[in-house]
Formats: sequence, structure tokens, C-alpha cells
Amino acid sequence: MEINGKNVPRLRQVIDVERATTKKARESWNMLTIMAEFIDTTERLSELRPAVSMFGSARLLEDSPYYALAADIARRLSDAGFAVISGGGPGIMEAANRGAWEGASSSVGLNIELPHEQSSNAFQDISLSFRHFFARKVAFVKYADAYVVLPGGFGTLDELTEVLVLIQTGKSRRIPVILVGTTFWNGLVDWMHQALAGNGLIAADDMELFKVIDEPVNILNAIVDFYQEPAEPSEVERQTGVFL
Repeated sequence: MEINGKNVPRLRQVIDVERATTKKARESWNMLTIMAEFIDTTERLSELRPAVSMFGSARLLEDSPYYALAADIARRLSDAGFAVISGGGPGIMEAANRGAWEGASSSVGLNIELPHEQSSNAFQDISLSFRHFFARKVAFVKYADAYVVLPGGFGTLDELTEVLVLIQTGKSRRIPVILVGTTFWNGLVDWMHQALAGNGLIAADDMELFKVIDEPVNILNAIVDFYQEPAEPSEVERQTGVFL
């Protein structure tokens, strides 16, 4: 097929029947596995709410003060009636599941196979396994009524910036997004103020999409207070009906 004078081949145009059949089968199987992950997630988590997704490094183990802090936050959330969702792995993910496991509400792990670092922790009432990162990422946002983000690496930053973009663009409803660890996050927050808001790359009020809070009781209160007066859907939400 030609587009603007360029040859852009399509799968149906593959002449080699064996190659075309193999490729079609592979792509079809990939689509089925993706659909299966979304279906399983919907079946297992759609009635879970209220829930809070928690994030943080797999490398911050039990001897880290952030591990104890994450477990404390998760326990308080769980006892207050919030299910806690984590990535299901070690480190801060384990601490989040552990705190919820010891509390009154469900502990949920969205596990994924990785070449290193990721192994399932033992503190999961509900455990799901994913092959596809994007299906897992959708689940974190879709079933969360708040995000609590502790120190972490690229994966943690990825989850944080994704939810901020979805809220900013109206593709997800507004939820509390809380960064835990003032000392850790201050540099990033200052950079956002100066380099992003300062250069007009984000609006000044986009900085209000998240808060930095250190104390577990204040984190819980911030989430509860947010839902004391449920916000009306935005105009974008009313027009599009888009909720992840």
C-alpha cells in the first residue's frame, strides 16, 4: 500500500503464506493475552473500592526506615477501610502489602515477571500476575482512589508521572496523589516549579495535583478529607465519560 508515495506494507500483503500465517497467529495470541489480563483484572478488582495504590522501590528492604513507614501507612489505610494495591514485589511493595495484610482490608499485589528485582511477596490477599506492563499500569490507576508514592527509581517515577498526566489531561478523575518523604522529593518538586512551571511547560496550578506529606496519620487524613465532599465531574469528564 502506498501512502504519500511511500510503500507501507500491511500484514495482509505478506506474500509468504507460512510467514503471514505465523505472524498473524502470534499477533492474535498477543491480543488474546492482553484481553485476558484486562478481563481477569476487572473480575477480581472491580468491586474492591475504596482502594489506594502504593509505590516505592523494590530495593528499599526491611532495614530501611521507608519500609517501616510504608507498612505503617498501609496498615492505617487498611484499618480505615481502604484496600491497598502494590506491585506485589519486595521492598516498599512488600511493606505496603504487609501493612494491609495485617490490617482490616484487602492487600492486593499486581505482580509482573522481570529479569531482576521482582519476586512476589507473601502478603497478598488478592494476587494477579501480568505479562504486559501497560495492562498492569491501567489497573493501578483504574481501581485506585488515591496514590501514595514513596521513594523509588524509574518505575516509581513512571507511575507517578503517568497518573499526573492522566489527571492533568482529564483522562482520569481527580484523586489524591501524595508523595511521602520530603527530603527525597524536594529536589524533584523544586525542579518542577522552576523548569516546568517556570518555563510554561505546565500550568502553575498543575503543581497542586499532588502533595508532599510525611506523617502517616496526615496522609490518611488527607485522603479521607478529599472525599468528605465528593467533587462534581469536570466538564471534560461529563463530555467524554472517560474514566480509567
